[in-house]
Amino acid sequence: MAGVLYLVATPIGNLDDITYRAVRVLREADLIACEDTRQTRKLLDRYEIQKPTISYHEHNEAERAVELASRMAAGEAIALVSDAGMPLVSDPGYRLVRAAIELGIPVQAVPGPSAALTALAASGLPTDSFRFGGFLPPKPGQRTKILEALANEQATLIFYEAPHRILEALEAIELALGPRPVVVARELTKIHEEYLRGTAAEVRAQLAARDAVRGEMTLLIGKATAPIPDDTPLEQAVDKLIDGGTPRMDAIKQVARQRGLSKREVYEAVVREK
Repeated sequence: MAGVLYLVATPIGNLDDITYRAVRVLREADLIACEDTRQTRKLLDRYEIQKPTISYHEHNEAERAVELASRMAAGEAIALVSDAGMPLVSDPGYRLVRAAIELGIPVQAVPGPSAALTALAASGLPTDSFRFGGFLPPKPGQRTKILEALANEQATLIFYEAPHRILEALEAIELALGPRPVVVARELTKIHEEYLRGTAAEVRAQLAARDAVRGEMTLLIGKATAPIPDDTPLEQAVDKLIDGGTPRMDAIKQVARQRGLSKREVYEAVVREK
């Protein structure tokens, strides 16, 4: 008889944030697959769960998925957990789920905490429509490309970001998306939980003033708004930004975004006037 795969959500900080069902499933599972067995052991010890664990992370996911699928096919019940939150959401697990489905093994998600939804609920930004983008690319060019592609998205944007990259990310948001509302949710459900609100530049200034920037970060960006009417000739608008210290191509990008035009249209207009 085939086993079952449970995708068990775990606390994102406060260990009290776990469901009765999640505790029961972890106690009944034959094996618990963990992103980091040491991290998961803290949770298991808290609830006196004595079950064997096995590592399952991005570096061994391909081979481990085959091994775990074989064990489920032999009848074992396996619970997959990540270090925090829902497995597969910006964490490993996709290969194992696909392997289970292809073998006809039931897959059951055991819902629970999510940093993205927790941050969205308390952000003060619109919640009727949102888009989760995982982690922003670490390379500046790729990050800017992603943000510019989302410039007209009529939804609250949600990303995860590492503390050592948050200042760069906020600077990129200001350049690519302008002064729209931004929220940085830090250390959610933990003792030092906080929400920093303002424009990207304002939130960046708050963080930059600190001796160090630490903690898990969830970054939210308000919806796109309609371009503000502006009759200033394009070349003058670009020159004004350049005079203020903005690089030429960045100035063209900003004006294009503000006017709802393509970069090429603005560039050609500037060249024509020059």
